[in-house]
Amino acid sequence: MKRNYLISLLVGLALFTKTSVPAETEPVRVLILGTYHFDNPGLDLHNMKTDDMRTPAKQAELAEVASRLARFNPNKIAVEAIPDTDELATKKFDAFTTETLTKDSDERAQIAFRLAHKLGHKVVYGIDEQSDKIDYFPYDKVQDYAKAHGKTALLDAMNAQVAAIMNKMEADQKTKSVREMLLWQNQPDRIDADHKNFYYALLPLGDRSTEPGADLNGYWYLRNAKIFAKLAQIAKPGDRILVTFGAGHCYWLRHFARTTPGFALVEASDYLQ
Repeated sequence: MKRNYLISLLVGLALFTKTSVPAETEPVRVLILGTYHFDNPGLDLHNMKTDDMRTPAKQAELAEVASRLARFNPNKIAVEAIPDTDELATKKFDAFTTETLTKDSDERAQIAFRLAHKLGHKVVYGIDEQSDKIDYFPYDKVQDYAKAHGKTALLDAMNAQVAAIMNKMEADQKTKSVREMLLWQNQPDRIDADHKNFYYALLPLGDRSTEPGADLNGYWYLRNAKIFAKLAQIAKPGDRILVTFGAGHCYWLRHFARTTPGFALVEASDYLQ
């Protein structure tokens, strides 16, 4: 009797475990490609002067980038654009043809739309986050605090470092291909260092009553969290999603892809080598 009871108990536990623990599903694999702005609108704190991406030489380089990214075989592509529909599609892709590549230098067209067209995608998703009510990058308050408290030298030193990087990239594009430029920009150690040397370096700016450096970090985190939330809304288990965004977003978007349950980060550098 005791033996039968024990067998029944073990069988019951096995059945409970089998039915109560959800089956594992394929993760959503996310490749985040950080880019510099090919057709720079001048909206960033630091803006790089880029070569014309519409020349035959650059078009050949961009075709190589697309071919390498195609090996990831994404079934969805998302870009730095405000969504135009409830399904989070961007209508910017609707009018895309191969002729667009000879007219539009924007990195969304030259990389994301080019690849989506090559793979036969019918939609490209816009997952950016903007707001008329929230300033996601309140740098003016950081500047005001620095001026009022004799901290402008700190900002000047930080901005000089970023300007030096921009100058290096402007010079490098004369001798390096677009693929090589993107490979350099998407090295994990570089992404981490750039974020920490700018965003985290602002954290000490503040006092007991006001902390503009922390505020800027918090709002920047919030914007990127909302961007990734949109990505999660379009994702299904087993998806392979390519995300192209300005390189400044990479730190947090990579963080979310690594740490959000059901998602897995794929290194862009593995496909740009």
